[in-house]
Amino acid sequence: MELYDYDLIVIGGGSGGVRASRMSSAYGAKVALIEAAALGGTCVNAGCIPKKLFSYAAGFSADFAESAGYGWTLKDTHFDWSRLLANKDREISRLNGVYARLLEGAGVSLITGRARLTDAHSVTVGNRTFTAAHILIATGSRAVKPDIPGAELGITSDQAFHLDRLPSRVVLQGGGYIAVEFASIFCGMGVDTTLVHRGGQVLRGFDEDLGKVLAEELTQQGVRLRLNESVTRVDRAEGALQVTLRSGQATTTDCVMFATGRHPNVEGLGLEAAGVATARNGAIQVDEQYRSSVPSIYAIGDVIGRVQLTPVAIAEAMVLARTLFKSESARLDYENIPTAVFSHPHIGTVGLTEAQARERYSEIDIYRTRFRPLKATLSGAPEKVFMKLVVDRKTDRVLGAHMVGDQAGEIIQGMAVAIKCGATKSRFDETIGIHPTTAEEFVTLRA
Repeated sequence: MELYDYDLIVIGGGSGGVRASRMSSAYGAKVALIEAAALGGTCVNAGCIPKKLFSYAAGFSADFAESAGYGWTLKDTHFDWSRLLANKDREISRLNGVYARLLEGAGVSLITGRARLTDAHSVTVGNRTFTAAHILIATGSRAVKPDIPGAELGITSDQAFHLDRLPSRVVLQGGGYIAVEFASIFCGMGVDTTLVHRGGQVLRGFDEDLGKVLAEELTQQGVRLRLNESVTRVDRAEGALQVTLRSGQATTTDCVMFATGRHPNVEGLGLEAAGVATARNGAIQVDEQYRSSVPSIYAIGDVIGRVQLTPVAIAEAMVLARTLFKSESARLDYENIPTAVFSHPHIGTVGLTEAQARERYSEIDIYRTRFRPLKATLSGAPEKVFMKLVVDRKTDRVLGAHMVGDQAGEIIQGMAVAIKCGATKSRFDETIGIHPTTAEEFVTLRA
């Protein structure tokens, strides 16, 4: 007689939860996944995918303008917000179906509803109770608003994907990657865009040069940056919204968007009843094997508050599945995780920032360049590309690669492989560049 209904119950149908379910089932485990909303989690429904689609849409305005330098004459260009929303929704629905078919094909039981832990091995969904030898929490995180008067009048990135109409004016608060991405998106779609950030530079935590260069590029495109400022209240004002800043200045806008952080989705999960310990911000505390304070309960992804990136959640899922059902002592290496910011222009980054390298190494060399890309010579676009390598002088090993420019994410993915393999600057120098490309500059940096 089986002791439990399942070997593994996964709570949360995002990228991490789905991957853990599929991999565990492939290793012979009996698995159930519980999800109350659409499959795919934040990434598919309100994050990576729709955001990248919106970024593509916003980028066409610059493409149209630059095409004149290449002999094109475009007339009557018109942007249809409702058509973009409809096409985006159709693609998201398709991906939701792909996730469902993947689970079905893997033999995973899909249970629809909101889960609540009742003890170390039991989960209730409505009036039903399911048991498992192991329980995995992969419920992700959600965008939050600041605690200020009128915050309820503003939106987060979640609502930005479903606005009935494109606003004429928008004020965004935040300085992280979501804030700068949406500033680029709205600006590229013709919206009068203001970005308010309490710090002196956007993209805190990234290499300092990236934030500086991006701020210059955003300003050049028409985004108004209000640094060392913050929104203190939002009020209704004759069919619009009035935003009051910390300095006392006020501005009128049609939409206020807050990109001021995310919070782990742990409310209503029954963590206290099960004895699962959390950090002050609500993140579930886990060890290197993603085990919580309750040995049978695990957690991965945004809900543990480590590195909030979809590929990281997927990697954590695979490590956990191998640990539980293949008896492997797998560990995920969190060093040199590449990432991209889909602002305009894009940002790609991997490895140590200059500041981090100076803290860890006695001597480092910095190679940087900023130049006008070939495409801009005829288009007349003012945008410039920025590239930077951080190198340990003693070993010649490349510690970090950073870029601002078109297709930065695509280029940095290749750099990430090299850095993961421990490539030295001399190996970069010995590599033949592909000419004429922007990427070749990474193997021709000499100063």
